[in-house]
Amino acid sequence: MSLKILIASAPHADTFGYSMPPPGLLRLGGALRDAGHEPALEDLAHRLASGVLDPGDGLASSAADLLEQRGRPDLFGLSVMGATLPVALEIARILHERWPGVPVLLGGPGCNGTDRTIIERFPWINAVVRGEAEVTLVEMADALAAGTSPFTVDGVTFRTAGGQIQKTPDRAMLKDLHQLPDYAWDLVPPIAAYKAVTGEDDGLVPLDSGRGCVYDCSFCSIGRTWSRRSRPLPAERLVREVASLRGIPSAKRAYLCHDIFGADRRHALAFTQGMLDAGVDVPWEVRARADHLDAELLLQMGRAGCDRVLLGIESASPAVRARNQKGMREDIDLLGVVDDCAAAGITPILSLILGLPDETDADLDASLTFCAQAALRAGVNLSLHLVNPQPGCALGDEFAAESKPVEGIPPDMALGAGLSSPERALIDAHPDLFSTWALLPYSEERLRELVWLSLDFPEVLMRFPRTFGQLMAHESCGALELARALRADGRTFESFARDRSRGWAPSEILAVESLLTWEIALIRVAARGSLPARPGAYRMNAMPFESRLPLMDWAAYLTQRLAGDPVEQPKLHPGPQTYAVVSPPIAPGRLGGVRTLKLGAGVLRLIEALTAPDTPASTLQSLRTSTKTMGAILNLVQSGVLTHGPTAPLRDETIPS
Repeated sequence: MSLKILIASAPHADTFGYSMPPPGLLRLGGALRDAGHEPALEDLAHRLASGVLDPGDGLASSAADLLEQRGRPDLFGLSVMGATLPVALEIARILHERWPGVPVLLGGPGCNGTDRTIIERFPWINAVVRGEAEVTLVEMADALAAGTSPFTVDGVTFRTAGGQIQKTPDRAMLKDLHQLPDYAWDLVPPIAAYKAVTGEDDGLVPLDSGRGCVYDCSFCSIGRTWSRRSRPLPAERLVREVASLRGIPSAKRAYLCHDIFGADRRHALAFTQGMLDAGVDVPWEVRARADHLDAELLLQMGRAGCDRVLLGIESASPAVRARNQKGMREDIDLLGVVDDCAAAGITPILSLILGLPDETDADLDASLTFCAQAALRAGVNLSLHLVNPQPGCALGDEFAAESKPVEGIPPDMALGAGLSSPERALIDAHPDLFSTWALLPYSEERLRELVWLSLDFPEVLMRFPRTFGQLMAHESCGALELARALRADGRTFESFARDRSRGWAPSEILAVESLLTWEIALIRVAARGSLPARPGAYRMNAMPFESRLPLMDWAAYLTQRLAGDPVEQPKLHPGPQTYAVVSPPIAPGRLGGVRTLKLGAGVLRLIEALTAPDTPASTLQSLRTSTKTMGAILNLVQSGVLTHGPTAPLRDETIPS
């Protein structure tokens, strides 16, 4: 007997989450369909972002209305994270009343360690599915179809008819992830619809590339959720799933969701070699620990199409990492890993947590100074966070009872969730269950400083790494001291830097002004991208400026100086030199970027001749016939200094042999 089964992921307004379909839901849909049932999937986060759901106090009721329109199912389940548990409970309450007799289930990481409490306190939840659900949910559906209880299979916490709470034995985890079903892509909106709500054209698609974690970091529940076991998707299966994205409209990049790529080095090498052998040209990105990646593996990853990796670092202080059970060796060269990423053409996303227990000012300074030094070395992204002592992790066990929400300070682990009145009522009534919204018991001033450091300060380091490095080098201080001064100043970083450098030696004042000019140009060109040219014409695509500072040499000098290496200050140019910031052409699905070039007088004259509207045709014809000039023009186009219209008179194919 085939059953109608409706599974939904609970809504939230966190941008990263609603820009992609949830891979776990897609696997569940595939498993139920393979078993002969009729699954329906609903991604409520996407519906909220699309404007279908009420973003205010009516969120849960509008979500329930939408689900009810799908028709009464035989079995209904909600997949939740810690942040979406309150709204899921409210949606379930409404539908329990509208669909009497339909079993209402919860599952997902938001139920980790709280399954018994949920069943005890919320009578409209019939059962919580623990662990992997692909087998459990199918067995529940089969039992219901056969007329027996769906709650007695392994991996379920439920309430008996007499009101007692019972837990069946834990579901044995799949030994071989080859057993996982294919994704049921047709049961969710197309990828283009997901990207339309963010206005981005990244084409990033998540893949369920592995499950679990062998670590027990104090701030994370993943290790405990999976009994500290980790299983990557077999390499050959993962290669096929990445390659399959080429057949999905608007899919351009793969996001491999397993948190510890590279923990199984043989698997990582087999996957990357498989990508190379199969010629798969889909760019991809991963999450990993810094101590699992070395130069050799990163180079192989870069060759195989990886161009971005999120590195879970948490703190630059070994003492703080040890206190919070990170399990990372003390002597790891974090800046060396950043250098290795850059050498492999991979952008590192550095993820750190500020304000972990027992973190001193010296520890905090070490983390911020590491971020400043890393931003000098490579084009890094900085992702700094505050911790929430959520249920199911060690910090939740240790601090949940004394941690409280603080008005005006957003909970990092619950951004975009818990905003409606029904959700707030549940959070206030059950603080022990919803400590995801609480903050560690610090003073309000310390918390507000940490929020500023996590939200505002990374933008300064990513936008102005060289100017900030110049201030650090001149004042021989760490990043925390300057960050606090900038926060107290309250002005823009540009104004702060210029004011801070008053009274310095002329060459160092010039350095601040030149570095600011350079970095502002980088920001503007990165924001605008490549400029189109009129048909039949060339256009200057770069943003030029003049400086006596040897920019690239000066950046390298700052990197060495802040690392404590003996280094001699570069000499200034005797006269102004012309630099240009450009946005080179990029392949579809690849990450964009900007470059800085130094333009000589001859190149500038060539650019002027090509882009001036009154250049005589005879001059253009003479340029056409010169092998040397045509080579220079092609270099300018390929580097992004020039763009040309589709019928430009000087085309690539006119290069003389």
